[in-house]
Amino acid sequence: MATRLDALDLGLRLSRAEEAERIVAAQDRLLWLRLTLGGQVAAGSEPRIGPPVCVMFEGWDASGKGGCIKRLVAPMDPRHVRVAQFAAPTYDEKRHHFLWRFWPALPGWGGMAVLDRSWYGRVLVERVEGFATEEQWRRAYDEICEFERTLMAEGMILVKFWLHLSEDEQLRRFERRQADPLKRWKLTGEDWRNRGQRAAYGAAVEEMLVRTDTDVAPWTLVEGDSKRWARVKVLETVIAAMEGGMRRHGIALPARAPAPSDDPGTPG
Repeated sequence: MATRLDALDLGLRLSRAEEAERIVAAQDRLLWLRLTLGGQVAAGSEPRIGPPVCVMFEGWDASGKGGCIKRLVAPMDPRHVRVAQFAAPTYDEKRHHFLWRFWPALPGWGGMAVLDRSWYGRVLVERVEGFATEEQWRRAYDEICEFERTLMAEGMILVKFWLHLSEDEQLRRFERRQADPLKRWKLTGEDWRNRGQRAAYGAAVEEMLVRTDTDVAPWTLVEGDSKRWARVKVLETVIAAMEGGMRRHGIALPARAPAPSDDPGTPG
């Protein structure tokens, strides 16, 4: 039976020139939107802080999450965005409800956070590896959906990405990393072991999409075999989400992209 991941066109591509042009335009727009939401510039009469923005990345190992995050935050001042990475929970974190450790990383009004991995580990790695009981990970779908509904009800702009990658392309990236002494650190024995369990992870991903793709917090699936395509899609999706959130909250959108002489990110 065909799945949502099977339906993605992994042959989508952009030329280097197309990627560069769209990345520059997207980063300019992102900077203006971020500064407007942070109350640093005014699109209307007076600056005011806007709703929090949380961009969350999940995906296969070597699917390009780091490259997308790098280009997403590149135009922003480090004071205006926080990147948080989540690995296995610590001993102390395991003493609490699994969602507990994510609260401190969430942005408040006027803030923005980018999460490299997230609470979806409960229904992915913890499910597949047996770190959570079946009762725990099955219960987690409803807990996650209610958690996200709570965040959205408070005004958050939540963008959820799954970066999809073919088995062949993943193997090529693994082998390139293994051969590059400056990138070899990114590849671990666990990555190779996870690759051997792709069928189990694929089933977990598909159920996650079915159970947690909601009207208030939908998933965006990203065709990741082309890094250029994936990076542009991520940036343009975040822009659309931020603009939609601003409209919902009655915040005027910046009317234009910046000219080089008045770029708010350029020191005066």
